[in-house]
Amino acid sequence: MLTRDENGAAPESSERPAQVAERPSRCCGETALAARREEILDAATELFAAHGYSDAVTQALADKLQFGKGTLYRSFASKRELFLAAVDRVMVRARDCVEAATAGIDDPLEAIARGIEAHLRFFFDHREYVELIIQERAYFKDRGQPTYFAHRDANVERWKPVYRALIEQGRVRDVSVERITDVISDLVYGTLFTNHFNGPRKPFEEQTRDILDVLFHGILSEGERSRRSAASPASRRAVRERKGSDGGAGAIAGKR
Repeated sequence: MLTRDENGAAPESSERPAQVAERPSRCCGETALAARREEILDAATELFAAHGYSDAVTQALADKLQFGKGTLYRSFASKRELFLAAVDRVMVRARDCVEAATAGIDDPLEAIARGIEAHLRFFFDHREYVELIIQERAYFKDRGQPTYFAHRDANVERWKPVYRALIEQGRVRDVSVERITDVISDLVYGTLFTNHFNGPRKPFEEQTRDILDVLFHGILSEGERSRRSAASPASRRAVRERKGSDGGAGAIAGKR
C-alpha cells in the first residue's frame, strides 16, 4: 500500500534508473546545461500549476520533455528540489521584470509607480506562478520563510534609500520607511491573491491606476486631514501642554 510523504505527496521510486534510454547527448557545455535546466523548469512549472505538487509525477515531466528520468535527477536531486527551484525562479523573474521597468526612470515616485505596476502585471500575466506560491506554503511548512517573502525582504532593501530621500526632500510624509515598505508590500501581496482567487474585477490598467491613486493621494480631502490631525490625541495633548505652559507663565508674571 502506498503512503504519502511528510508533505502529503504520493511517493515516487527513490531508486534512480541504472540504464535510461535518452536522446543523443547534447553539448555538455555550461550554456547547454543552463538551457536544459530552463527547459525542465518551464515544463515543471506548468505541471505543478496544473496538477499540484502532490499529484505531479516526474515521469510525466520526463515524457513531455522526451528524455529519460535520469536527466531530471542529474539536474534536480528530488521532486522537492525541482519544485522549490521553480518557485525561486518565479521570484527572480519577477525581480528582473521590476528592474527592467524602472531602469532609467529619474523621478523616484514614478519609479515606485512603475515598479508596483510591473510586479502586479507579471503575476497578472502568469497566474500559474501564484499557484506555485500557494502550494509552497501548503506543502512546505517546514521552511522557515516562504520563497516569496525571502525575495520580498531582499528586494525591498533597494527601495528604502529611495523613500528616505523622498522624505528628506519633503515629497513623502516623515514616517518610518519600514512602515511604508511593509504597507505597500502587503497591499501588492493581497492584490495578487485577490486576483488569483476571485479573478480581476476590472482591467489590469484600471486596477493599477486605482491602487496608485489611493496609495499616493489617500482617500481624505485636505480639510478632513487637517480636522483629524487637530483632533488626534497627540494634538490635543500638545494643546493642553501649551495652555499649561502659558498658564504657568501668566502666574509668574502676576507675581512680579
